[in-house]
Amino acid sequence: MPTLATPSSLLLTRRLLAVRTFSTSSAGYSTTTTVEMARSALDEVTDTGAFDRSPSTFRSSVSSDASARFTPVPGRYHLYVSYACPWASRCLAFLKLKGLDHAIGVTAVKPIFERTKETDDHLGWVFPTTADEEPGAEPDPFNGAKSVRELYEIASPNYAGKPTVPVLWDKQLKTVVNNESSEIIRMLNTEFNNIAGNPGLDLYPVHLRASIEEINELVYDAINNGVYKCGFAKQQGPYDEAVTRLYEALDKCEEILGKQPYICGNQLTEADIRLFVTLIRFDEVYAVHFKCNKKLLREYPNLFNYTKDIYQIPGIRNTVNMEHIRKHYYGSHPSINPYGIIPAGPKIDYNAPHDRERFSS
Repeated sequence: MPTLATPSSLLLTRRLLAVRTFSTSSAGYSTTTTVEMARSALDEVTDTGAFDRSPSTFRSSVSSDASARFTPVPGRYHLYVSYACPWASRCLAFLKLKGLDHAIGVTAVKPIFERTKETDDHLGWVFPTTADEEPGAEPDPFNGAKSVRELYEIASPNYAGKPTVPVLWDKQLKTVVNNESSEIIRMLNTEFNNIAGNPGLDLYPVHLRASIEEINELVYDAINNGVYKCGFAKQQGPYDEAVTRLYEALDKCEEILGKQPYICGNQLTEADIRLFVTLIRFDEVYAVHFKCNKKLLREYPNLFNYTKDIYQIPGIRNTVNMEHIRKHYYGSHPSINPYGIIPAGPKIDYNAPHDRERFSS
């Protein structure tokens, strides 16, 4: 069974710092050394009590250009994910939709944060030691890494940033190509078309790019990241600001989806996938765990039916592991939920009928 957060791990987490300072003395002189430590989302709160997500660090690209360092070769790349993580899940969705399962392998970590090293208190994504330890998660098949943090250290010794998922890994060069999901999905959309099972699907079409970028800007800041700003806020002011912006954005999306089947018009785009990964988690975890309970997703008829519609697209439901989602959020943030208790519901049936067919007539 995964190790749930306990009161003692709560104390450890509260002491997590980006740096650690050591003092040593030799020959009458005192030396102070500052060593950077690995970070997690639990550290990303400012002095004002607001959540401030740090940027991704590996930003290389796979390109079909023959002169590129990373070219789209079948079997060369591997995607490390957590089913709990919305950022990783949107990469999984692109992998499925584009028909790239055969060309890019996937390994999922355990859902609940655990200590990533014996030498410090960092909590993060870890791999199971055996294939049957955690259903849906697998040991690292290529590097024998015990944690995602170890993967980053293989790619960059003494790495002291935030070891996040997704990780697009190059098995040939043993390095991280990219860990920014918004860039990975663009690569999956275009750069692997010569080996994709569904190369004709374009989720970032030229004629809709301006609309997609406009929606992405709204959805990322107010909804995707907005729920985290609500959940990790440590003062009332930042929470109030974040939750106001969140519901203004949800209301706007509800209005848009009352007039058209998808958020940017009549066809599925990356903006839908980016919105979906937050919506599918909303009532199950964000409403309770992140205090986003002003209005449930189920109270938005257009957004709720839209979420069911996206979920029922072939391949998408395989990217949603609600058990991992619930275990992760309720078990990995002891500053919010110190005893790691997982609520009993609501356990929504996203396979249920929806009303989005009304736009097909």
